Amino acid sequence: MSDYANDTAYHRPVMLAQCLAGLDLRPDGRYVDVTFGGGGHSARILENLTTGHLYSFDQDADAEAEAEKLIRPQFTFVKANFRDLTAELQALDALPVDGLLADLGVSSHQFDTPERGFSTRFDGPLDMRMDPDGPLTAADVLNDYKEADLHRIFGMYGEVTNARTLAQAVVVGRRGRRLETISELKQAIQPCTPRGKENKYLAQVFQALRIEVNQEMQALQEMLLQTAEVLRPGGRLVVMSYHSLEDRLVKNFIGKGKFFGTVEKDFFGNESKPFEALNRKPEEADAAEIALNSRARSAKLRVAIKN
Repeated sequence: MSDYANDTAYHRPVMLAQCLAGLDLRPDGRYVDVTFGGGGHSARILENLTTGHLYSFDQDADAEAEAEKLIRPQFTFVKANFRDLTAELQALDALPVDGLLADLGVSSHQFDTPERGFSTRFDGPLDMRMDPDGPLTAADVLNDYKEADLHRIFGMYGEVTNARTLAQAVVVGRRGRRLETISELKQAIQPCTPRGKENKYLAQVFQALRIEVNQEMQALQEMLLQTAEVLRPGGRLVVMSYHSLEDRLVKNFIGKGKFFGTVEKDFFGNESKPFEALNRKPEEADAAEIALNSRARSAKLRVAIKN
């Protein structure tokens, strides 16, 4: 096992062994890691390939630089959003694939880089873009969105209980100036931040903003729908999510082939869906891993096989 794959200062991969087992790797197989991040999962997949190939997606220039450490004939880095999955793989003549991994968390490197604006621990710009060249920042959302839209985002994406009051506090805080830094946002919403629960509350607020800035729910739905096209019959879909909104979409898609409503059936009453779940309940990290990596605490891993 390479030191790079096991643990890096850049990113410690979550549930590494479980993800690899879920992919059921073959040395000559063709695999996709749609969330390269720090490359921990990709590095270990590559160690298991001989004549096979790995295609890793990420839209972050920092991830692209990290991917240069893995350059070899069996590896292709794709600088793109995973919502462009099918088009990018078609362009590379890489269809169908035997397995696809999606680790939906923000990488440790992104959290630990203050100027990216992902973490509540530092002061920095209200950015939160996964793609640093993306058009929308968290500052744009906070300063330009109507109060009703802020209320909706905080309630839906952050599951904030006082979302209406929070939206009002943001509107008051931005009067006569723009909210540009994390400290300015914290100050503006301080009156509605529950005492003793500041860290959890701010994490919910930041989650809501990050999801909106990166269109994460829309991109996830688009990517999941495409997995049914790119995976061969018998291929594996392995998805790790970190909050209930993501996990619900993944669970519904695997169980029903759609995100809302009931599963469709054919004329004979047989369920019509592209995947079969291999684990009824999601796998979770054990206590030992959580002790080493707190990010693993909220991770939920679902594995499915293509019909």
